[in-house]
Amino acid sequence: MKSVVIHAPRDLRIEEHDAPAPGPGEVGVAVAAGGICGSDLHYYNHGGFGTIRIREPMVLGHEVSGRITELGAGVTGLTIGDLVAVSPSRPCYDCAYCHEGLHNHCLNMRFYGSAMPFPHIQGAFRQQLVVDPRQCAPAGDLTAGEAAMAEPLAVCLHAARQAGGLLGKRVLVTGCGPIGLLCILVARRAGAAEIVATDLTDFTLQMAAQNGADRVINSGTEPEALRGYEAGKGHFDVLFECTGVAQALAGAIAAMRPQGVIMQLGLGGDMTLPVQALTAKELQLRGSFRFHEEFFTGVELMRKGLLDVAPLITQTMGIDDAVAAFEVASDRTQAMKAQITFD
Repeated sequence: MKSVVIHAPRDLRIEEHDAPAPGPGEVGVAVAAGGICGSDLHYYNHGGFGTIRIREPMVLGHEVSGRITELGAGVTGLTIGDLVAVSPSRPCYDCAYCHEGLHNHCLNMRFYGSAMPFPHIQGAFRQQLVVDPRQCAPAGDLTAGEAAMAEPLAVCLHAARQAGGLLGKRVLVTGCGPIGLLCILVARRAGAAEIVATDLTDFTLQMAAQNGADRVINSGTEPEALRGYEAGKGHFDVLFECTGVAQALAGAIAAMRPQGVIMQLGLGGDMTLPVQALTAKELQLRGSFRFHEEFFTGVELMRKGLLDVAPLITQTMGIDDAVAAFEVASDRTQAMKAQITFD
């Protein structure tokens, strides 16, 4: 089978590996589609992010869907030929945090395509996978591309849960990449009364406007635009911060209402924050990391037609063109979510 393997910055190779076979209690999946995530791009362009670096060749990818090809002994509830979204989250189910239901904080997590531990956790950009049945969310009549969007959607559903009720709330989203746009979709579905989105790229802002934002602001060409929301101690109830850039977060704090909630999703390294403003406004800064059961919730919402992620898929290329797909995905003037097909 073919796999997409990163060796060093901008050294991405299509390699042949032996195809695995499922054992008892396991499921064989022929991967159909995979989305290129921001972390994949960090590995491709920079060899990692922060202190996390590639130290050995690693298969990339964690946003995938595929069709079941084989069921190991004892597996029930799944059918050969079915399309499934494959959760990349593989907690141990046995540590203290798993026992508390905090599976996203598992002490022994094995998350596809991660260089955090060594040896690295190999990713899912390969033509065949062997998975735990608990990773499989039946995708029904979704397209393979839509099913592969379940992972980033789950990230945003988890963040929305962390934020609390959004009904009638005024929401600010900073950063209009795939996570920012999915936060817009989720906030709108959850009943947000107003959604304003900021970014530096006209293409991404246009996508935000087309997918539920009431107003979009180019922070580069309109640096003073958020100032209008600072009157009366602020305007927004909830902030989804999706850039990981200190300037974006600090600039948004002045527009937040007292006792507002800041959901930090963007991972860009440590920041210097205006703590006095956080204190004086009694703002709540909350982190949001990965997901667990939200993966299956997201698939159900897509299957019911309650969330439409298809417009976010801007490019689809075959596995033999994976390098070109990563190049396109790196260009935020033309790509929202670039995907690879593995047929």
